[in-house]
Amino acid sequence: MAKKRFCEMDHFHAPHLVDDFQGVLQVFSDGSVRRSSTFPFHIPLHDDSAAVVWKDCLFQNHHNLHLRLYKPAVSPAKSKSNLPILYFFHGGGFCVGSRTWPNCHNCCLRLASGLGAVVVAPDFRLAPEHRLPAAVEDAASSLKWLQAQALSEDCEEWLSEGVDFGRVFVMGDSSGGNMAHQVALQVAAGWLEVAPVRVRGFVLMAPFFGGTVRTKSEEGPSETFLNLEHLDRFWRLSIPEGGTADHPLANPFGPTSPSLEPLKLSPILVVVGGNELLKDRAEQYAKRLKEMGKEIEYVEFKEEEHGFFLNDPYSEVANELLLVIKHFITQKSY
Repeated sequence: MAKKRFCEMDHFHAPHLVDDFQGVLQVFSDGSVRRSSTFPFHIPLHDDSAAVVWKDCLFQNHHNLHLRLYKPAVSPAKSKSNLPILYFFHGGGFCVGSRTWPNCHNCCLRLASGLGAVVVAPDFRLAPEHRLPAAVEDAASSLKWLQAQALSEDCEEWLSEGVDFGRVFVMGDSSGGNMAHQVALQVAAGWLEVAPVRVRGFVLMAPFFGGTVRTKSEEGPSETFLNLEHLDRFWRLSIPEGGTADHPLANPFGPTSPSLEPLKLSPILVVVGGNELLKDRAEQYAKRLKEMGKEIEYVEFKEEEHGFFLNDPYSEVANELLLVIKHFITQKSY
C-alpha cells in the first residue's frame, strides 16, 4: 500500500509540459527544457558551393559560441575592391534557431553571392535558459570578435585580406532584427566600441518588437509560419522575469523605454511583408524614427508573409529585396 501511495505521489509531482513550440522547444513545469535538433519545417539545404564557400569559427569561449563565415568563391584579389562585411542575426523569437538551420544557411549563402559580401552569422544564447539580454550581449560580443580580427596580426585567414572593415553592415531577421536594433543603440550610445571596424548601417527584416497593446496587424489572420500564440509564447519565455511585452528590450517606445531622440543612429533600412503580423510595429518604428529626424528607410513587400526571404532566398521577390539591400549598402558605404 505504501509503495502504491509513493507511486501515486511521484506521478502527481512529475513535471508536465507547459510550453511546446512544434517539438523543437519544450518547457516543463519544473523549469526544465528539452530541445530537439530537428528543423521544424521542410526546407532543403541549398548547394551554392560554386558561388560561395563557408566555414565555422569559435568567437566566444565562455559560452562556446560559434559563427559561420561565408564568402564569395571568387578570390578577393580578383575583385575590383575589398568586400563589405554583413552580419546576419537569425530569428526564432530569441528561443529557437541556429546558424546551422537550413533556412538561415540558405539565406546567408544568397546574401553572400547576391551582395558580393562576406557574411558573418553568429549563434547566441537562447531563452528560456538564457533570457534577454543574453542574446543581445552575445551579438555585441560577436562584433567585438570582428574588432579583434581587425586589430590582430594573426587574424582569421578569410578576413586577412580582401575585406573592408570600414564597410560593415548589421542585418537581422525577426528577433534578429530586434537584436540589430539593440546593437544600433549600443553603437550610437558609445557603449559598443569596435574601431577600427565601422558599422555603416543596419537592415531590420520584420523586426520582432512587442507591446502590451495589440496592433491591427497582430490581430489579423495567422500566417503560414507564424501566429499570435507564437508571438506571445516567445515574449513570455524570453523577456526578463517579471517583465511584459512593454519591456525596453521588446518595445522601443514602451512606457519605460529610454528616448531614442538624443542618439545619433546610423542609417537603418526596415523591410517587412505586407501580410505580416509584425507589419504595424515595423511601420510604426520607422515612422517614429523618421519623425525624430533619423536616417531611416521603410520598404514593404505587399502580400508577403513573415520569413519570405529567409525561407525562400532564391525566389523572385527575394531577388527584388537583394536589389534594395544592395542599393542601401552602396549608398551608405561612403
